[in-house]
Amino acid sequence: MIACSRMYNVAPAVREAWDRVFGHVAEVSGVPLEIVAHAAPAPLDELWARDDMGSVLMCGWPFATADPRPVPIAVPLPAPPRYGGEPVYFSCLAVRRDSEFASVEDTFGGRVAWTVENSYSGYAALRHHLLRYRTPDRPDPFREWVGPLVTPAAAIASVLEGRADLAPVDSFVWDLLARHAPERIAGLRVVGGTDAAPFPPIVASPGIAPDAADRLSDAFVSIGEEPSIRPVLDSLLLEGFAAVDAAAYDITRSRAGSLT
Repeated sequence: MIACSRMYNVAPAVREAWDRVFGHVAEVSGVPLEIVAHAAPAPLDELWARDDMGSVLMCGWPFATADPRPVPIAVPLPAPPRYGGEPVYFSCLAVRRDSEFASVEDTFGGRVAWTVENSYSGYAALRHHLLRYRTPDRPDPFREWVGPLVTPAAAIASVLEGRADLAPVDSFVWDLLARHAPERIAGLRVVGGTDAAPFPPIVASPGIAPDAADRLSDAFVSIGEEPSIRPVLDSLLLEGFAAVDAAAYDITRSRAGSLT
């Protein structure tokens, strides 16, 4: 079965750290995992449709709406204090550092970047955030939506290059870039953020053997007890992993449903 960190392997050191986590989980669980890159611009939908997923990071909105739903294995626990020790994240709303925008509202009437329609952090979270500003006279605060740009990196580039005024960026992607590739966001400022949502889970394909799923889950949840892996988790800005509350992801479906 495959393992893939595509959603969060934002720099070579980050991907290497994820690979070490997957290697440890495979060894402890006894479930062989083939690590694949599925690098951009390959569509994430194709990855999540595979029938051989063993440990793959998946956006919470597609997870909540999939039928059949993938098997939840574990959920990362981000370490930065703003997450409060909970498996949550949000979207940072970023503008060019040298722009005059001081708030999200200042960008209204301009151009906003987006990634893909089934991305929570790169699309649905921002649209849900904008509902509070919608009026009969102004159903959409922006004159242009720039996309689909597929990846957070492309959304960031669209603002840096002046093709968009505002971009939603997965907050954990932002944190990892700030740690491992700060030059890639040095030209940006965060002027707002969306409501928190459940962190993208690590999942397996629906057909995985229940015993294999249980062993993978146990290996992820216990990884924080392994001293040799602690520096790897620190590099990934993770406290560790927790069991998945699958029902928690229904909020992403509810928020997305409110957009129509």
